Amino acid sequence: MRLSVAIWPPQEIVEVLGALHRAPGIQWSSPEQWMVKVRPLGTVPDRVVPDLVEALTDELEGAPATPCALGPRTRALGGWIGVPVSGLDDLGAVVFAATAPIVPVTHPQPFRAFVWIARGRVPAAAGGQAISGMWIANRISLVADRSAPGRPRFENLASFELSA
Repeated sequence: MRLSVAIWPPQEIVEVLGALHRAPGIQWSSPEQWMVKVRPLGTVPDRVVPDLVEALTDELEGAPATPCALGPRTRALGGWIGVPVSGLDDLGAVVFAATAPIVPVTHPQPFRAFVWIARGRVPAAAGGQAISGMWIANRISLVADRSAPGRPRFENLASFELSA
């Protein structure tokens, strides 16, 4: 199964993302897909889920809630359009440290957090829209991506409260 450790933005940020201009001819993602991946884990066997939950529980206990900021502009990267999310470096380092012994790191480092809002054959010129929004992330989740073509489906396998 495909897993990520991610933050779901609150409704007010979903509305900000939903207000972006959507150029025709681009495959735009839907709001239920708008998560901020703090650590993409890729495809992992079901048997490692309990170890991941235990490691994240141990490492995230007492971790502080994290201020997050969108923007300042959308970016077209490798056929995708993303909205950069800043403020997650410290939390991301904790998540990577907790999970790397279980699922080796394969993504380029340092990892950059985005909300991916479009995919496919996205021209580079499609990025660059101004966007801003701020929120406090007070929960992070281990998320299973059980999507099929044209049918996004995500399941929180475990959630971890971040303290205020």
